[in-house]
Amino acid sequence: MNNHSLNTIIEYLNNNDSVVYPTSTLPALGCKPNKIALDCLFKIKNRPAELPVSLGVIDLEQVSDIIDYDDISIDILNYFPKGSLTLILPAKKTLDQRLGGDWIGVRPVVEEKAIQLISKTGPITATSANISGEKPLIDCKKAALQLKLQPDQFIPAQTKGGAPSTLVKVDKKVTVMREGVISRQEVAEWSKKLT
Repeated sequence: MNNHSLNTIIEYLNNNDSVVYPTSTLPALGCKPNKIALDCLFKIKNRPAELPVSLGVIDLEQVSDIIDYDDISIDILNYFPKGSLTLILPAKKTLDQRLGGDWIGVRPVVEEKAIQLISKTGPITATSANISGEKPLIDCKKAALQLKLQPDQFIPAQTKGGAPSTLVKVDKKVTVMREGVISRQEVAEWSKKLT
């Protein structure tokens, strides 16, 4: 990705707009985690406010000012393929309910273009780039067009599709909230080593 297109994407984000970027599974719709940007994102997706969105991050350290995490969180992320899990972790203070309020979903990104972007912007939302309830597309450009974004409001990329990331709540133990790329069984097997 050249600097010009990266700078354009960053400009959209800094203006509280949303952009489409690739994850290891599907295109994500990203915005800064603030009220104005979230208002815009939820309107674009036609998503009910009570369905929170997660944050795409480089690593947990990047959000250490807003979430608490422990060795269990680090171990599970290191054990499974990067990008396959979204961890739901306790917030240090209650955030916007659309980010989860007291429990924040955090997904370390694996795509080189997403890493380039988030290393410059800080955490951005990582919800699927589709109208709520509709089947997500795997091409970032097509996803952006379907959401009626501007012709340059996306990072060009094709994702591999398939199951989304697995949502795992980490609260002294691990609980699968939504099965995805990693099965409940695989998480249960991993958890046995905690006891």
